[in-house]
Amino acid sequence: MTVPLSITELTHRLDYLLGPVLSSRRTAAPLAERLAALGREQQDFVLHWVEVIDRSNYEMAYQFAAAAPAALAKMDTAAAEAWILEALDTYDRDGLYHGSQVFKQIDLWLPSAADAHAAAFAQHAVVLELYACGLAGRRMKLDVAAEPYTDTETLFLPPRIAVFNDAAANFNLYKVLITLLWAQGRYGTFHTDVIAACAAYADQHRALSLLSHFETLRLESRIAAVLPGIGRDLARLRGHTSDPRCAVLQDPSATVQDSLRLLTGLYDQFEVPSLPHHTTLRAEASSTRAARLKRERSALAEALAQLLPEQATDKAPQATAGDRIEIQAKPAPGASGDFDVEIRIDGMPMAPPGHVAQLLDSILQDLGEIPDDYLHAAGSGNQAQATDNESADNGTAIANDETGTHLYNEWDHKRRHYRKDWCLLRELDVAPVDNGFVEDTLARYRPQVVQLKRSFEMLRDEDRLLKRQATGDDIDFDALVAGYADLKSGMELPDRLLTRRHKAERDLAALFMIDMSGSTKGWINDAERESLVMLCEALEVLGDRYAIYGFSGVTRKRCEIFRIKRFDEAYDDNVKQRIAGITPQDYTRMGVAIRHLTKLLNGVDARTRLLVTLSDGKPDDYSDHYRGEYGIEDTRQALIEAHHTGIKPFCITIDHEARDYLPHLYGPVNWTLVDHVERLPLKVADIYRRLTA
Repeated sequence: MTVPLSITELTHRLDYLLGPVLSSRRTAAPLAERLAALGREQQDFVLHWVEVIDRSNYEMAYQFAAAAPAALAKMDTAAAEAWILEALDTYDRDGLYHGSQVFKQIDLWLPSAADAHAAAFAQHAVVLELYACGLAGRRMKLDVAAEPYTDTETLFLPPRIAVFNDAAANFNLYKVLITLLWAQGRYGTFHTDVIAACAAYADQHRALSLLSHFETLRLESRIAAVLPGIGRDLARLRGHTSDPRCAVLQDPSATVQDSLRLLTGLYDQFEVPSLPHHTTLRAEASSTRAARLKRERSALAEALAQLLPEQATDKAPQATAGDRIEIQAKPAPGASGDFDVEIRIDGMPMAPPGHVAQLLDSILQDLGEIPDDYLHAAGSGNQAQATDNESADNGTAIANDETGTHLYNEWDHKRRHYRKDWCLLRELDVAPVDNGFVEDTLARYRPQVVQLKRSFEMLRDEDRLLKRQATGDDIDFDALVAGYADLKSGMELPDRLLTRRHKAERDLAALFMIDMSGSTKGWINDAERESLVMLCEALEVLGDRYAIYGFSGVTRKRCEIFRIKRFDEAYDDNVKQRIAGITPQDYTRMGVAIRHLTKLLNGVDARTRLLVTLSDGKPDDYSDHYRGEYGIEDTRQALIEAHHTGIKPFCITIDHEARDYLPHLYGPVNWTLVDHVERLPLKVADIYRRLTA
C-alpha cells in the first residue's frame, strides 16, 4: 500500500503548483492539512487535477484544491472528474466567477453523483448529440446546465439525471428532454419574444414557469403525432396531471399564442405540477435566434445568387431577383411540421440543391415561412437597403454580415476533454493576383506537366482485368489449367474460367489543406503554389472533384481558413489568380482547420473522401499553450474525428523532423516526406496519383 503524502510534502507540492495565487495570508498549509487526511490515490488525483487546472487559471486550481477533500468524501473519482470538467467548461464559457462557483457549490452535484443509477451527460454525450442532430436536421450542440433549456442552437441538459432507480430510464429522460427542447424551436415557441411577453407580470419567474409548462403541454401533443414512442414516454412521465382548462393545447393547430392566452387567464389560479421533464425558457433564445436569422438571410442571398442564371436579353432590365425568384413552402401532410418546398426561377420549377434545402428548412423552422424580403440574391439592389429594425446607419447591412464565422471545440489532452466552442474560425477568400505566376509555372515545367497529364489519362482510362469469372469476354488460361488438373484428379471442373474487363469508376472527392503559416515565406511558398498549379492541371484531366483551402491564424480567437478553390468551382482564371495570391500569414493551429475542412468534405457525396495536408512543420501557435504536446494531441484528435466520419487523411511534408511526430498524428503510412523543397512541385501530383490508383 502506498504511503500517503505528509503535510510537509503536500505543502511543498502546492506551493509549487499554486505559487502565483499564494501570499503571506493565503498559504498552502491549510489546503495541505485537509489533503493529508486523504488516501494516497486521492491525493495523487487532486494534485494531478491541480496541475491540469493550473494551465487554465491558477485561481480555479486553488478553488478546486480547497473544495476537493469535501467532494471526495462524498463522491468517487469518476463523479469528481465530471464535476471538475463542468467547472472548467463553465470557466471557458462564462469566466472565473462562474467557474469557481461550480467548485464551491458541491451540494448541487452530490445527490445525483452519489446515485449508482444516475445517467451522466459526459458518458452519453456522443449518442445524445447524434440523436439531437437527427431530430433537427441541422447541427445542434449539447451542453450542460443546472436546468434544461435551449437558446435554439444549443440544448442545455443537466450534467447527471438520477430521477429513477434505473439507469436506462434516466438515459431515456435525456432523450425526452432533448425532444422537448428541439420541439420548442421546431413548433414555434420562439415565434414570439417569450421573455418580453412575461416581463409585464409582477412575478416574471412565475410567468415564465407557467408559460414553459403550457408550451410543454402543447408540444407533447405535437411530439406524440410524429414520434409515438417518445409520446408514450411523455404520457408516462406526466401521469394524470393534465388539467381540462388546458385542453385547447392538445389541438394540433395550437400555437404559442394559445399558451400566452392561457397564461393571461390562469396566471393567478394555476400551480405548475412538479414533473421530471420540466424545462425552462431563457432570454438567450431570442438573441441567438435573431443572430441566426440574420446569418441565414445573408447565406440565402448568396445561395440564390449562385442559382440565378444570367438574365435573358429580352427580360426587362429593371427585373430584380425578387421578381425572378419564387419560393413556395407548404406544410407537408400530417403533423410533422415539415414543409414541401418548391423554387421557381423565371417561372421554371427547380429542385433546390441539398445545402439550399437545409438552409430553407432552418429558416422555415424559425419563421414558418420564407418572407418576401428574403428573396433577394446577394448583390441585388434591394438587399442593401435596411429593413425592419435595422437602420441604415448601423454600419452592418445584412449583405455585409460576417457569415463565415464558426466556433469549434478543441481537445485538451490533460483534461481528457474538449474545450467547448474554444476556437473562433473565419472563412476568407485569398485575394487574387494577376501576375502571370501560373503561366510562368506551366512554361517552366512544361515537359513534366505533359508527362503528368499522360499518366493521369492512363489512370482515368484504366480497366481492371478480373480473373476467374463465371461470365466474361475471354478464357482465363490460369484458371483453365488449374481446373484441368482438378478434373484429372477426380474433382469437378470449376465454372469460373473466364476473364472480363471492368471499367474502374472513380467516385472520389479530395480536399487539399495548404499550410499558409509564416514559416512558408520564400521559396517554400513558391514551391507550394507551383505544386498546386501542376496538381490542378493533372486533376482537370482526371475529372476528380477537388477543393483547395489554406489555413493559418493567431491564437484561438483568430483562426483562418482561406478559400482558394471550392468543390463547386471550376478551375478558371479566378482560381488561378487565387493560387498566385497565396501568401504566408501567421501560425499553424491545425486542429480547428482540420475540423472545419472535415465538415466541408463530409458535405460532398462521394464514396472515397481524401483530406490531403501540405505543410512545412508541426502544429504551432502563438501563446495559449498550443505549441508542443497540446497542439500535437489536438491535431491528432481532429484527425481521429475525421477518420471516424470516413475521411482518409494524408500529409505531405518537407519538415525533416516529421518522423518525430507525424507517425503519431497520421499513423505509420499515411504521410510522406519530400526531402528537398525544390522537388515538391514534381512530387505532389504523383503522390496523389499513387494514393488514388
